Amino acid sequence: MNEKIVCQKCQYYYVTWEPNNPHGCKAYGFKSKMIPSIVVKSSSGKACTFYNPKQRE
Repeated sequence: MNEKIVCQKCQYYYVTWEPNNPHGCKAYGFKSKMIPSIVVKSSSGKACTFYNPKQRE
């Protein structure tokens, strides 16, 4: 997959409103201070496999 991952455009991304962990990923089930795709890449060495762009209505 060569598509750039922008978590804010993914259906699994959400804002937690928690000051210490403002970014959340429903697919992986975690909250983080950093953007989820960066956490996934640094932890696994691979790009996010759950990225799914939001559908516009």
